[in-house]
Amino acid sequence: MSLSSLLAFPSAHPLVPYGWDEGWEAAFAPYAERGLVPGRVVRVDRGQCDVVTPDGLVRADTEFVTPRDPLRVICTGDWAAVDPGGDPRFVREYLPRRTAFVRSTASTRSEGQVLAANVDHAVIAISLAVELDLGRVERFLALGWESGALPVIVLTKADLVDDPAVLDHLVEDVRITAPGVQVLTVSSATGEGIDVLSAVLSGGTSVLLGISGAGKSTLANTLLGEEVMDVRSTRDADGKGRHTTTTRNLLAMPGGGVLIDTPGLRGVGLWDAETGVGQVFSEIEGLAEECRFHDCAHLAEPGCAVLAAIEDGSLSVRRLESYRKLLRENQRIVSKTDARLRGEIRRDWKRKGAEGRAAMEAKRGRIR
Repeated sequence: MSLSSLLAFPSAHPLVPYGWDEGWEAAFAPYAERGLVPGRVVRVDRGQCDVVTPDGLVRADTEFVTPRDPLRVICTGDWAAVDPGGDPRFVREYLPRRTAFVRSTASTRSEGQVLAANVDHAVIAISLAVELDLGRVERFLALGWESGALPVIVLTKADLVDDPAVLDHLVEDVRITAPGVQVLTVSSATGEGIDVLSAVLSGGTSVLLGISGAGKSTLANTLLGEEVMDVRSTRDADGKGRHTTTTRNLLAMPGGGVLIDTPGLRGVGLWDAETGVGQVFSEIEGLAEECRFHDCAHLAEPGCAVLAAIEDGSLSVRRLESYRKLLRENQRIVSKTDARLRGEIRRDWKRKGAEGRAAMEAKRGRIR
């Protein structure tokens, strides 16, 4: 297949089902001039990745795209520039990302981890089989908004809620927690809501997020129309499950759109997500603009519109406390990151200073 035919953009282009469009075609043009082939990363593990190309799925080494910055490591959803042949194959570059879903790692180095790239919808799966954790919903939403993708909340296992009134109450609680976000109820067991969800996700790439036991793998199989992901039962005691998905996998859905399934997330740490937090708590930030003082901390200041909303019942105490908690956490992450960067700069200065002193001593020795 010639490069000119690879970069043509008919609807029958083999990469269209994986999200290839005119924008990616234009972005790839410089790489095509170098004789490279476009492809989308569908899985990454152990320094290698599976890439779907116009000629099919290939296994490629990521040696040439392994930077020190963990946020620039190639990940599922990236569009790659792959060499056209050879054994082994190599990813030479990857295209600039449109969006990226990033969380902080559990390491003491305060690093970010990219879970998925070039995502249009961040689908947050929440199980109705266990008690709702609205704080966790807000945390996922903050990361979803910050990624640049459009969050969608999917309440799974709706068939396990017998009382329609209880179900309506749960849905309303989530909608209040997620202003401006579409909230859908689905059941993989009965098929309820699956058609609506499929239609919502048919126009782009979606990443499926949630904790273990949220029903993500079952939902992924239902959306894909086949048993692609391994499924294990959850514990009756707490509704949690073991990680059935161990890598992030990108798959084309039969009704259109692309789905990235992810392992269940034990930790959902924020990563420089101030904008996302503000989006989740937009009503609080809107109230804050009406406070008498522009630097109001919403604690005991006179003329505080946020505290007034607490008093009249239009804003819940839980909501305000969650807002404060996520802001504090995000500030800690940002400060740690800045400190780490400053530390790296200081170490670099010391190294260069030592090299300079050594060079000066050597020069003096030659002069003597």
